[in-house]
Amino acid sequence: VQFVESGGGLVQPGGSLRLSCTASGFTFKDYAMSWYRQGPGKELELVASITSVGGSTNYGDFVKGRFTISRDNIKNTVYLQMDSLKPEDTAVYLCNARHTWAAQIIYWGQGTQVTVSS
Repeated sequence: VQFVESGGGLVQPGGSLRLSCTASGFTFKDYAMSWYRQGPGKELELVASITSVGGSTNYGDFVKGRFTISRDNIKNTVYLQMDSLKPEDTAVYLCNARHTWAAQIIYWGQGTQVTVSS
């Protein structure tokens, strides 16, 4: 199992970033995909999730319409479009895969750093 996460970096407050996570080594379409984040000194928290066929999404309360999760089951890729970024969005963002019918099967990416600062 391998994840290639990209799109992180340094952005000014109010700016945008698009994270990508391309997976291999498992049947991508059978997995719900999520983005989690862990800020400095903070606990891991769910940012957004999307079901295996993309029919349903869920977001952390702090997102408040600023982020959009999507997936491409042909490209085995999940995306996180982040707009109106705030300094408190600074964190390592990690890609997560959870099997739709065997929820104990979970895979994690290595994470990509997002820093929001002027």
